[in-house]
Formats: sequence, C-alpha cells, structure tokens
Amino acid sequence: MTGVALKRRHPPWVRWSVAAAVGVLRALARTWRMREVNAAALAQVRGAGRPVVFAVWHGRLLPLMWHHRDQGLTVLVSPHADGDIGVQLAEAFGFRTERGSTFRGADRALMRMSGAAAEGREVVFTPDGPRGPAETFAPGALIVAQRSGAPLVPVTAGARAAWRLRSWDRFLIPKPFARVKVIYGDPIYVSDRTPREAAAQAEHAERILRDLTAAADA
Repeated sequence: MTGVALKRRHPPWVRWSVAAAVGVLRALARTWRMREVNAAALAQVRGAGRPVVFAVWHGRLLPLMWHHRDQGLTVLVSPHADGDIGVQLAEAFGFRTERGSTFRGADRALMRMSGAAAEGREVVFTPDGPRGPAETFAPGALIVAQRSGAPLVPVTAGARAAWRLRSWDRFLIPKPFARVKVIYGDPIYVSDRTPREAAAQAEHAERILRDLTAAADA
C-alpha cells in the first residue's frame, strides 16, 4: 500500500531519494553510542505484559526510531502526501504505521490507535506533531492511554554532538560517533473516567517531557 501511494503522489526520484536517505541514516546510526536512563521503568511495564503508549517530541524522533527499530511499534503518520515519505522511513526501521491526523479527522485516528493499543500493540505519538508548536503536548496520547488502559511512557533523546535542522521542531540528527542519551520517564497511568478528563493532564505531561528533554541535552 505504501508503494502505491508513493507512485501516485511522488515521482520516482523522490522514492529513490528516500531509499538513499534510509541507507545513509542506517550507516550514520550504527556509529552512535546509545545510553539508556531509567530503562527499568519501561522494562517493568513490558515485563507485566502491558502495551505502551510512547510520547516523544517530533524533533527527537530519529535517534528514538533507531533505538526502537524492528520492535513492531505503531506510529501515526499524516494522511497527506508528505506522510507517504514518513511511512517509507518508518517502515524501513521496522515500524508499523497508521494513517491519520490529530488535527483533521482526529477522532478516527485516535480510535485506530486506541484499538491498536487495546490489541496489545505498542504505539508512538508525537504530541507536538506534525505541525507544532514545538514541545507543546496535544492530548491525543493521553486519550489513547485512557481508552486502552495502556500506560503512557514519555521518552526523549539528546546528543551534544548533533546537527539541528532549521525546521519548526529543530529536528535533531546526532553526528557520527555521538553519545546519544535516551531517557524514559516513569509510566503515567491515566485512570480518568472520560477522554476529556484525560486531556486535562496535557500540561502536566508536557512539563514531564520537557524536563526529560532538558536532562537529555545536559
């Protein structure tokens, strides 16, 4: 399905460019020296056989996609044409994808992600994506955690030796042989009775993820 969408919306040179970029990123990422902080928090949830709703800032996706490659995590990708490129990148790193947006048709997208989590699949949200503002926590991940019963685990990554793109999210690309710190927050169990009550925790979740990101950059 991904290939069909790319053929319809993008010329061949775009697909070839994405494939080449994946190869370069793989070669680069193999040089990174990854260090986990508070990994026991994630291990405890997984050890109990519970799925996880991950929340990560859009600008920190790349090192985390590499670190969690080939684990079958499901990520929500924009339904627009540019999302086809996102699908190809995500699937190249062993992620499953769901097409949808938390801005347009949000209810349908959140229902699909809630269903995936309820089935035992781990899902990934970028609560400030795909348009920003950067490091602002939209409540979709909390709503999915409330509906599915899966705990929310905030996670971030940082590297002192890194390039930052001139994009809205200042997308982080660690340099060759960079030390990359991956920090997991403690699980957030969303026991609210309604999605509206769960969404009210967005400011609290935003503070947690911002604090983790500051620690990752230190």
